[in-house]
Formats: sequence, structure tokens, C-alpha cells
Amino acid sequence: QVQLVESGGGLVQTGGSLRLSCAASGRTFSSYTMGWFRQAPGKEREFVAAFTWSNRTSYSNAVKGRFTISRDHAKNTAYLQMNSLKPDDTAVYYCAAQGVTSEHYDYWGQGTQVTVSS
Repeated sequence: QVQLVESGGGLVQTGGSLRLSCAASGRTFSSYTMGWFRQAPGKEREFVAAFTWSNRTSYSNAVKGRFTISRDHAKNTAYLQMNSLKPDDTAVYYCAAQGVTSEHYDYWGQGTQVTVSS
């Protein structure tokens, strides 16, 4: 059974930092692109960052320069380091995995809440 489990969310003040983790189980994800998405109340889910199977990273304009995505293949875990947090970053954050031949993300975690107070 494939599972993605996020952790590390919480309440932080503006300007603070958090590191989210996404632990994958059920298969090896080294050949998958790992992505982070978020959904704020009343808004559509949006892309945040991705770390491809070919070791390329990409970020949304909203988080570029503040967030860093990384992954540890040995631990089958992806991370999202979030610095200089703003109230607009408040959302449920989801990690997801996309296979090399997939057109969409195949697996999703349950999400972790990040709240940034002003």
C-alpha cells in the first residue's frame, strides 16, 4: 500500500520558518517527481514546488527565493523548507508523487496545516 504522510506543519509568526516532511512508503520513489501543493480556505489548490526524478527543482513565483524543496532518497522522504513565512502562506500543504510516465500526480498525502500569524 502506497502512502505519503506529511508532517511538520503548525503555527508560526510572520517571518518565521517551518520544515515540512513527506515520508513515502509502499515503494521506492526515486524515479518519481515529488511535489508540494497547498490549498487555502476558499481557494483552489495551487502548485508550490517540485523536485523531479532527474534532480531538477521548480517553484511557484509566490514562494521562489523563500522555500526550498529537497529529498532524501535513502529515507524515501521529501522536504519543504519554508522561510520568511507570510500570512498568505497559510494553507493546508500536500505532498504528491508523479511517475515518470504519468501526466498527473499519482499519489497524494493527507495534508498538514500551516498557519502564519500576522
